[in-house]
Amino acid sequence: MMATLGRFLRWYYRPWIRGTEHVPSSGPAILASNHLAVIDSFFLPALLKRPVVFLGKDAYFTGRGIRGRVVATFMRGVGTIPVDRSGGSGVEAALRTGLARLEAGELFGIYPEGTRSPDGRLYRGKTGIARLALESGAPVVPVAMVDSHIAQPIGKRIPSRHRVGVVIGAPLDFSRYRAMASDRFVLRTVTDEIMYAIMGLSGQEYVDGYAASEKSRMASRGGEPTPTAPGGPGGRPAPGGPGRPGSGGPEGGAADA
Repeated sequence: MMATLGRFLRWYYRPWIRGTEHVPSSGPAILASNHLAVIDSFFLPALLKRPVVFLGKDAYFTGRGIRGRVVATFMRGVGTIPVDRSGGSGVEAALRTGLARLEAGELFGIYPEGTRSPDGRLYRGKTGIARLALESGAPVVPVAMVDSHIAQPIGKRIPSRHRVGVVIGAPLDFSRYRAMASDRFVLRTVTDEIMYAIMGLSGQEYVDGYAASEKSRMASRGGEPTPTAPGGPGGRPAPGGPGRPGSGGPEGGAADA
């Protein structure tokens, strides 16, 4: 299913990608990405030669009726791993699943923010990614999704035909902390370093708070997510891609593909 979806996404949306040389050609690696839209989990795998799967909230797998069954089947088909985001054993089981994938020498994708950004900004990362990196010894490859929140704003089921980009950065090596996987201060340091790398790639404004907490505050105020224009949310320069100002890239098919 992923191959078919990938061909469609590349043909219809013409996504661009930079930095594919940073993804190891073999062996385990953790792809740590910002999270702007549901379609993030489809575009990155569609543009890489190696298979990669992401964690997804368990609600995608428990919906009722025809639509619920279709969504669940689709998510399983593209390799999404369900996770109970309420905490506890569900999160632990999901991380163990990711660790098993890494031990098998494969790629595993994770969104350190834990949920989609409510306003296009980059939020504080949760330390589960640091645990995964230190326990597995796998390098962490920072990834920035660009403009996917424009193609699919929160609440929109079918994305519009807005060009989405992916920027991949150089792998981060945390082997120096391998024996300190239970130290919460080390876990926070590693997580913050990963988020800083993502911020440098994405052009997003950083918020030193959790995305889930901001969503709760918005809900309590009865507010809606703040719309964001194409570019770098928060006023920082957005990374260039084919057809973007200052990119130097050609208009047309996916770059680096």
